[in-house]
Amino acid sequence: MREQFKIGTTGEERFVVTDEHVINFADSKMPKVLASPSLIWFLEQAARKAILPILEDRESCVGVMINVDHLAPTPPGKHVVCRARVIYTDGSQITFQLEAHDEQELVARGTHRRAVVDKDRLSRRVNRKI
Repeated sequence: MREQFKIGTTGEERFVVTDEHVINFADSKMPKVLASPSLIWFLEQAARKAILPILEDRESCVGVMINVDHLAPTPPGKHVVCRARVIYTDGSQITFQLEAHDEQELVARGTHRRAVVDKDRLSRRVNRKI
């Protein structure tokens, strides 16, 4: 890490809900809405954006915990803004407060923790499993 992570640092990810982001178990009586796994992916991207500028070339970060309340449905065509704010750091572990809003309301909130990892070390560990 080039420097320590600062409490309050934020990252943001914006997207428009498309058919690839909606639940895949909907029938004709169930409306298409943003699926939680898709929403979580975008929330994690917001967290990554908050800390990537501080990481060295040999480093990356991985998610190690996520706790998200998906509070409201968002249909295709709607814009969503995901924000992650650093609220705690402990060495290589960074904890974020998460929020997602569509054009009308709060869609989700929660917490997320990421760990800074050395890319080569992680690759060696994965290769041992292969």
